[in-house]
Amino acid sequence: MFKTVVNAFKIPDIRKRIFYTFLALVIVRLGSQIPVPGTNRDYFAQWFAQQSSDAFSFFDAFTGGSFTSMSIFALGITPYIMASIVVQMLTIAIPALEEMSREEDGHRKLSEVTRYSTIGLAVLEALGMAVGFGRDGLLEQYNAINVISVMAALTAGTAFVMWLGEQITEKGIGNGSSIILLFNITARIPSDVTGLFAQFVTTASNLGRAILAAVIIIGVILTTIVLTILLNDAVRKIPVHYNGRSNQSRIAATGNTNSIPLKVNTSGVMPVIFASSLMEFPVVIATLFGKTPTTGFWGGLFKLLQSNYWFDKEQPVYTLGVVLYIVLVVFFAYFYTAITFNPVIISDNLKKRGGFIPGVRPGRSTTEYLNSILRYIIFIGAIGLFIVVAIPIVFNGIFGANVTFGGTSLIIIVSVVIEAIHQVETMMVERNYKGFLNS
Repeated sequence: MFKTVVNAFKIPDIRKRIFYTFLALVIVRLGSQIPVPGTNRDYFAQWFAQQSSDAFSFFDAFTGGSFTSMSIFALGITPYIMASIVVQMLTIAIPALEEMSREEDGHRKLSEVTRYSTIGLAVLEALGMAVGFGRDGLLEQYNAINVISVMAALTAGTAFVMWLGEQITEKGIGNGSSIILLFNITARIPSDVTGLFAQFVTTASNLGRAILAAVIIIGVILTTIVLTILLNDAVRKIPVHYNGRSNQSRIAATGNTNSIPLKVNTSGVMPVIFASSLMEFPVVIATLFGKTPTTGFWGGLFKLLQSNYWFDKEQPVYTLGVVLYIVLVVFFAYFYTAITFNPVIISDNLKKRGGFIPGVRPGRSTTEYLNSILRYIIFIGAIGLFIVVAIPIVFNGIFGANVTFGGTSLIIIVSVVIEAIHQVETMMVERNYKGFLNS
């Protein structure tokens, strides 16, 4: 990986793309320091500090701290990501949209729909924040003009971040929205790590305890990163032969093999995001309306839904929420894979190209074979995904740590970095190939 980055800087075109991406990310961080006019930032910071739900911490990590500081980028890139996911799901679910996405003009129209949907979501979220928090002191003066100005500022910030992400995709390195999300998450990691060491290492009673605490912290972080990389790179390859090229001796001699790569973590981090969002949704809504219960049946139910209460030694009963979390992660893993990966299309494409899986008949038998493999691959990937996400949760619950980044954030970081490196490698291969043809 390091060698790839070094070689990339030697190529002017790729070096220019890297610097362009870096400049765009600097602009994102500068925008995160510009406050929304007419707001009381101290009020919002104090309100945020009083919240027991980790849903707002999760959202704040995605915005790089812009949410708590109430900057013009407080909504971040999340409305664009949500709109993209919805449009993508509708494209797969509706045949007419799926057909449209295969055409260049149709793809352009779907991109426009995604942009307009992003603005619509940003307006709704900005309105909810301006009205919901404005009455309690977020706005210096709660009136229609200030509400409209806050809505305009937050919506404009989201639109600018969306545009900047598209520019990174076109002129920079990697997927722009993913790169911005990655940069926002990593912006909070240094302060979180510093806080962990201040909480467990510097306050230790003796040197031995301090060393042990440092080893545990570093071990948890490294273990999560390594498991994430292994989960992200795990692939089940299904061999494929083609008519006219299925001579075994020739394949063995030339090493020219073909296969269908099925990722173990087929759905990526989406099941975790969906499951976490679904469990935190009631808590967020109740908190915004100031009706979050702390005792009784509803108080216990809300604690059961929040991961910061799991694995707590003083309240172990709330760890039962993990069971619901596992069920949701597995369910969404199967659901998201079902709408993004279609074995029927793969089977038809193989049949049209004269390809077949050894020992399996083309057509329906191939589809059933792919489905049977997917069933247990998805389950293994979902459980692996939960283990990666659960490691920081267990650490937080047992030791009372408070960090904004966890397994979900690390999965996003590793996935985006690997994707960006693969794109750089592809650019280098294309450049070398073109240079070879020109010579």
